[in-house]
Amino acid sequence: MILKKKNLKIATILPYKENYTFDKASAASLWVSEFYKKSKYKKTNIIYGHTKSKDYLTNNYKNINLKNLKSKLKSTTNEYAEKLNRELIFNNFDLVEIHNRPQLLFKLINKVQSKFIFYFHNDPISMKGSKTVQERLKILEIVEKIIFVSEWVRDRFFLDIDKKLKTKTEIVYPSVNKQKKIKKNKNIIFVGRLNYSKGYDIFKEAIIKILNDYPAWNAYSLGDEDRRNIYINHSRHVELGFVNHKKTLNILNRSEIAIVPSRWEEPFGRTSLEATSRGCATIISNRGGLKETTDSAIILKSLNSNELYLEIKKLITDRKKRKKLQSLGRKNIKHLISENTKLIDQIRESCVPFFNVNLIKKKLKIINLYNQGQKLNHRLYNISLGKKFTNGFVRNGHDVLEISDRDYLRNNKSFSLIPNRSNFQKFLIDTFKNYNPDVIFFGHTKNIELDTLSEFKSLNKNLILSQWNEDPIMPSLNYSKKNISNILQYSEFVDHNFITTDPSVLNDKIDKKNFNFFFVPVDNNIESFDVFKMKPKNDLFYAMSHGVNRATLKEGVEDERINFLDNLVKKIPNIKYDFYGFSNKQPIWGNEFNNALINSKMGLNLSRGKPTKYYSSNRIASIMGNGLLTFIDEKVQMKDFFNKNEIIFYNNINDLADKIKFYSSKDKIRIKIARNGKKKYFKLFNETKVSKYFVDISLGNKATLL
Repeated sequence: MILKKKNLKIATILPYKENYTFDKASAASLWVSEFYKKSKYKKTNIIYGHTKSKDYLTNNYKNINLKNLKSKLKSTTNEYAEKLNRELIFNNFDLVEIHNRPQLLFKLINKVQSKFIFYFHNDPISMKGSKTVQERLKILEIVEKIIFVSEWVRDRFFLDIDKKLKTKTEIVYPSVNKQKKIKKNKNIIFVGRLNYSKGYDIFKEAIIKILNDYPAWNAYSLGDEDRRNIYINHSRHVELGFVNHKKTLNILNRSEIAIVPSRWEEPFGRTSLEATSRGCATIISNRGGLKETTDSAIILKSLNSNELYLEIKKLITDRKKRKKLQSLGRKNIKHLISENTKLIDQIRESCVPFFNVNLIKKKLKIINLYNQGQKLNHRLYNISLGKKFTNGFVRNGHDVLEISDRDYLRNNKSFSLIPNRSNFQKFLIDTFKNYNPDVIFFGHTKNIELDTLSEFKSLNKNLILSQWNEDPIMPSLNYSKKNISNILQYSEFVDHNFITTDPSVLNDKIDKKNFNFFFVPVDNNIESFDVFKMKPKNDLFYAMSHGVNRATLKEGVEDERINFLDNLVKKIPNIKYDFYGFSNKQPIWGNEFNNALINSKMGLNLSRGKPTKYYSSNRIASIMGNGLLTFIDEKVQMKDFFNKNEIIFYNNINDLADKIKFYSSKDKIRIKIARNGKKKYFKLFNETKVSKYFVDISLGNKATLL
């Protein structure tokens, strides 16, 4: 599967009473407009709401005209929902975001075929549609994500609900931009409703005393209240009434001190964040989400006017403390629009089928399924590609869960000693549910049923399935027929197939579009020798077997390699050979293989079958990666990757014999070419680069081996 970038179409829906205008905007409108401006999806995001004004905060706003605002017989919410429903269906949005109105969510979600995110800006328990546990559980069930403006709001939502369900939720705080330092006036500011809940009475009593004691200071109140009963009468206090957001920020910029003494459990407390970020020495109460706004505010120990008076007095009389607090607030902003906009976009992308948040972060969870060879006592560790792939994935920053299919089946046989494939499928599915991988990468297995892969896809529509195969694919080799059959079992079902033969070799009847070549990787932890620095006793190393699962040769089994080696030995009998799997000399494995390999100057890279474009068994990594001078047939076309100063190409057995004889006595030249070959191999085809190549292809990024 290739994940193509797509313009994510988003509908953002505000409460119809939320005024999305410069003069009247409140918290939710400001939240939406500020994150919109830096979003990568601003061109495909429409914001819906209702207002009679025309000075919209952003140009992507679309107004919904409502007729039933004052009607006692008809529901305004129903009218709003009906008109929105037509808009959403007509525009076919990928994602619908609803802010702060659970009832509206319930009216739209069953009629619109889009993914939904719900945003809580206030205490959920105080809102229609989310007051009860059942209502909140229902919201959790039907949406892709719930976003809260503070941890306090989220805690309220999960009152009497299992906290483990929080995995479907996120916190995205209201945010601000960094501000330059501006010359300040000796002003003390209150912003908010002029009522008891906001602590305006506390501010009143404290500020009158402060103004009486410190005649150089002035105070301002920004806000209104329909049913007023708290008034401040002082010559150096000015009540400005409701002030739009831009003017409010300008006043905070030029003020020394800001006061937020709420009795009300603030869902967040935007004024505190804005004041500190603009260099106000800020005093707040310990209510709701106020503590989450900043780490640079004074928190009142007791919520009363005398305590507030004393704290303001300290800031006025201790200029050094006041300036330090102002500087900390401006420099250490907890919630920045630039950072949280990226978070919102990532959350959005994680909610739709063509995006996945782990892929965007480029930190994947990968199941790597291959035969780890426990049955073989790990004698294949040094030629195990699956192990190298895991090392590469991890070193590239991904998380990997390894599964050894053959070992599982062998270790979990039924009472009849027959491996239980159905139990293995259940194990795979249960493991998938627990781990939720982004990629399943498997090689050389026939133990995964197609129904199991289908189940994986149903659990995670973003899942990438890839299989790899290191065995030869060539028309001249009977063994390849079986190998191709094994690959084709999954080839059309998976998103990618990776093979060690150039895909052009495949039969024309095979769909090659999802086949990719990969080069056998080297790994510093495995190919760890520099034979060119050593003094080996032997000239030429070659090791073959009749299959990695066999420790010994099969009687009576020969292939074209035997004849080739027989003829080679006859042509240059004076060469010191160290051959295994040949002339009744049994194959060697593991550490014994390494001990033999490093005792030879040169290695022959001879694979079964006729030389085929790019195909080499994994012995090329062992001999070239450990610093032996390596010989390979030029018809394999390795000249596309290496030159004659890095590897020795031969065109026939006579040419090979001559070159072996030549380089066996030319240590200086041999050492130089072997060193160059190892250096080039590790540069191009180390385990991290090859694993990155797999990931890049999986994510639809441009990928090349060179």
